[in-house]
Amino acid sequence: MKLRPLHDRVIVKRLEQETKTALGIIIPDNAAEKPDQGEVLAVGPGKRNDKGDFVALNVQVGDRVLFGKYSGQTVKVDGEELLVMREEDLFAVVAQ
Repeated sequence: MKLRPLHDRVIVKRLEQETKTALGIIIPDNAAEKPDQGEVLAVGPGKRNDKGDFVALNVQVGDRVLFGKYSGQTVKVDGEELLVMREEDLFAVVAQ
């Protein structure tokens, strides 16, 4: 990974969504919604509190997370689309 997020930011790769329904109907790309789950690829060092101490983030590299459809900023690295977002934009960590 060539990106190192700063402060309380994380780098997330969207997980591909199913293109076929349970009944076998194929959903075309232009009708499919953006997936709202992803895998954390990199985590920043944390945010400073009022005393100047770093507060570590609650997510770790490899965590599967939920976020809003329009959360984060999309960037392209080595031809791959990634999201850069603040930890506060994440809704939850999916237990595996």
